[in-house]
Amino acid sequence: MTDTFQVGSHTFHSRLIVGSGKYKDFETTRRATEAAGAEMVTVAVRRVNITDPGKENLLDYIDPKRYTILPNTAGCFNAEDAVRTLRLAREAGGWTLVKLEVLGDTETLYPNVVETIKAAEILVAEGFEVMVYTNDDPIVAKRLEEIGCVAVMPLGNPIGSGRGLANPFNIRVIKERANVPIVVDAGIGTASDAARAMELGVDAVLVNTAIAEAQDECLMARAMRDAVKAGRAAYLAGRMPKRAFASASSPTEGYIWD
Repeated sequence: MTDTFQVGSHTFHSRLIVGSGKYKDFETTRRATEAAGAEMVTVAVRRVNITDPGKENLLDYIDPKRYTILPNTAGCFNAEDAVRTLRLAREAGGWTLVKLEVLGDTETLYPNVVETIKAAEILVAEGFEVMVYTNDDPIVAKRLEEIGCVAVMPLGNPIGSGRGLANPFNIRVIKERANVPIVVDAGIGTASDAARAMELGVDAVLVNTAIAEAQDECLMARAMRDAVKAGRAAYLAGRMPKRAFASASSPTEGYIWD
């Protein structure tokens, strides 16, 4: 069965999106990205060079002909900086599918929702296809969809925390009300977290730190790949109901009783 998902004008087979930050070098980034089976790689424009060919460039390792490069606004704390960063990315590489994140502070890295909405309105009006990082508030998620964002990316937990899903109920509500892809972004720490997110029915997960800071980056990348596939299959299969008491796995009819 072909199981693809659509983000704006782009179609993907892999539901694991990976980041490119925090790796010890670009070669490790390349190997882990390949091991993950990812098709989309998000890149912090302000932190990782993809615009200056005169310096060591991530694109020498992550081929934009093979992967969809997703410029993001990591490190931006207001709408103006975020919009300027993505305009630069479009000018430098022609990228219009982008990830918007506007942070509130350097300690929690929680999104600044007011500035995020302001930036989203500007970017959508300028023709960008905006995938947007936000909190796990269903009302905010719906508002971002109404603005015209092509995907909404609620956090599972703070960026880089590795704590898994703090509020799976809200993630499920966001997904059930959405008409655009929902991608769990931030908080994934290990493969079981990714599987659990996918079992909620979300369209994809984005993982960076959990792979980049693993003792074996490529092995963890493969684990995440398999977990996303397993979680998606379990969601599609439909899990059994939870019961208060035991239920025999074998029927009792036809037993020979002494």
